[in-house]
Amino acid sequence: MRTRTQRRNQHNRHGRFRRLRAIWRDTLLLVREFIRPLSYFALTTVGGGLLYYWLAHYFDEAVGSRSVVEAIYQVLGLTFLQPLGDNLPEHLPLQLFYFIMPIIGISILAQGLTDFGILFFNRRERSKEWEMAVASTFQNHIVVVGLGHLGYRVTQKLYELDRDVAVIELNPDQDLITETQLMGIPVLKDDARREVALEAAGVAKARSIILCTQNDSMNLQIAFKARRLNPQIRVVVRIFDDDFGQSLQEQFGFRAMSATGMAAPTFAAAAADVDITRPITVEGEALSLARLRLGDASELLDCSVAEIEQTYEVSVVLLREDGRSDFHPAGKRRLKPGLVLGVLGGPEQISRLVDANNE
Repeated sequence: MRTRTQRRNQHNRHGRFRRLRAIWRDTLLLVREFIRPLSYFALTTVGGGLLYYWLAHYFDEAVGSRSVVEAIYQVLGLTFLQPLGDNLPEHLPLQLFYFIMPIIGISILAQGLTDFGILFFNRRERSKEWEMAVASTFQNHIVVVGLGHLGYRVTQKLYELDRDVAVIELNPDQDLITETQLMGIPVLKDDARREVALEAAGVAKARSIILCTQNDSMNLQIAFKARRLNPQIRVVVRIFDDDFGQSLQEQFGFRAMSATGMAAPTFAAAAADVDITRPITVEGEALSLARLRLGDASELLDCSVAEIEQTYEVSVVLLREDGRSDFHPAGKRRLKPGLVLGVLGGPEQISRLVDANNE
C-alpha cells in the first residue's frame, strides 16, 4: 500500500508535467501573437522591395535593381543596415529610401520583439491568458464555479483527491486566488454565465462541473449552458431549497445539494463520480452512504474489510460481486477489482476512501 507521501510525490510529478504542458501551450499562444508584427514586417519588406524596384527603373539606377527578388533582398539588407554594395544611388528619392527604410523595418520588428519579450518573461502579468493556457491542457477534469469559502474548500478537497481542476469566479477574493494558484489550479476571472468563459475553462472536455455560487438562478443558468456545451458532463449544483433540489435531480439528472447540509468533501466526492447520499445527523455527526467501485489501480485492493473500516473510519455495509450482494461482509474478506462497496461514514472519511480508490 502506498503511503500518503508517495501519493503526494506522484501528484507533484503530475503537477510539474501539467505545468510544462501549460508553458508550452502558453508559448504557442505568444508565438501566435507575434505573427502579427512579423506579418507587418514581411509586408513592409516585400512592399518596399517592389517600390525600390520601380524607383530604380524609373531613375535608371543599377544598384540592386536587376530583378524584383534582388530589390526585395536589397530592402531586407537595408533593414539590418547591410545594403548591397558600397555605393549610394545617385538620385535623391533612392537615397532617402536608403535612410528611411531601415528606420521603418527596425521599428516594426523591434516593437514586435519587445512585446513578445515582455509577455514571455512576465507571464503573471497576463493572468487571464496564463490561466486559460493552463486550463486548455486539462481533459476529463472538474470545473468549479464560485471561489467563495465553499468553492475554495471544494477545490482544496479535489486537489487532495488528485483531480485536475479549473475555477471560474467573477469577483474572487485575492487571498483565495493566491492560495488556489499555489496549488497549481487555474482561476479564470470571468462570468461563468458567458459561454466563452465556460469554453475557456474546458467545459467541453470536463467530466464534472460544480456550481458553488450563492445564487440559485445563476447556478441553474450555468448548469444548462454547461450541458449544452457538454451533454455528458456531470453537474453538481448548490441549491438552498432542498425540495427544489430534489426536483432538479429527478428532472435533469443534476446532483443538487444544499450547502447548509453538505460539507465540501461531499461536493468533491459527488463530482468524482461517487454516488453519495445526503448526510443525516446522528448524535451530532453527519453521516452519508456512499457507493464506489474498485478499479484495477485502487489502493484498496487486497485489503480486508476490517482493515478498510479501521484505516478509514467507515463502516462497510455492502459488498456486491457478480450481481450478488453481501450486506454483512466478513471482516477478513479481501477486496478485488470490480467489487462494489457500500460504506457509511462522514464526508471527510469517505473522501479519504475515494482518494485511495482513485490511485
